[in-house]
Amino acid sequence: QVQLVESGGGLARTGESLRLSCEASGRTFGNYPMGWFRQAQGKEREFVAYIQKSGGWKYYADFVEGRFTISRDNTKNVVYLQMNSLKPEDTGNYYCARAKSPLGTTQAITDLKQYDYWGQGTQVTVSS
Repeated sequence: QVQLVESGGGLARTGESLRLSCEASGRTFGNYPMGWFRQAQGKEREFVAYIQKSGGWKYYADFVEGRFTISRDNTKNVVYLQMNSLKPEDTGNYYCARAKSPLGTTQAITDLKQYDYWGQGTQVTVSS
């Protein structure tokens, strides 16, 4: 059983930064791609960022616009999401998730059904 635990959320003002972390249990972390998703109140969960298992390739949602960076440290079983230039519309609960397998298309990468393990989420609130 894999457990994912997010941390690093909190309150930020417009333009500030936060770094989210997601720590995974188990010995197979480095064998799977990872993703970050978010869910605003009253809205559906949406894709934010994806990182290949080696960390060599990454993909972002259009709304990221170069503000966020996903990274991972396979020696520590951790995936990060560095969020800069935060906006009020970035407010939401942020979740990390493990992909079932390497995802070869952007459609698959953004599809929640392609991820089999999810954390409980960490809340990010950005005030104007």
